[in-house]
Amino acid sequence: MLTGPFLTRLWRICGALLIATGTIMGALTAHLPDAHFAEGGRIMARSAMDMQMWQGIALLALGLGLAGRTNRVFLLGGCGVLVGTVMFCGGVYNTAFTGHHGNHIAPVGGSFLIISWLLLAVGWMRRA
Repeated sequence: MLTGPFLTRLWRICGALLIATGTIMGALTAHLPDAHFAEGGRIMARSAMDMQMWQGIALLALGLGLAGRTNRVFLLGGCGVLVGTVMFCGGVYNTAFTGHHGNHIAPVGGSFLIISWLLLAVGWMRRA
C-alpha cells in the first residue's frame, strides 16, 4: 500500500496542493485588513507562505525525480518533508492569525524538515 510509486505520486499531488494553498495564503496576507492578524502576524504569515511555496515546489520535484527509484531513506525523507511542512506552516499560520502558539507544532515541524532534508542528502550520497 505505501509503495514507492504510491508515495511519489502522493508527493506530486500534495506538492501541487501546497503550492495552490500557498498562493491563496499569499493573496490573504496581501489583502486582508490588519485586524485579521495578531500583532506581527502578517509578516509571520508571509514567511510561512514563502516556506510553504518552496517546500511544495521541492516536494513536487521529489515526486517527479524519484518516481520509480526510491528506497527507504528517500521515502522517509519525502514523507518527512510533507509532514514537516504541514506542521511548521500550520503552526506559524495559527500564531499569525490567533496570536496563540500551538504547543510547539512549528518547531517540531521545522525539525522534521531539517531531518528530512538531511535524510534525502544521505540517500543521494549513498546513491552516488
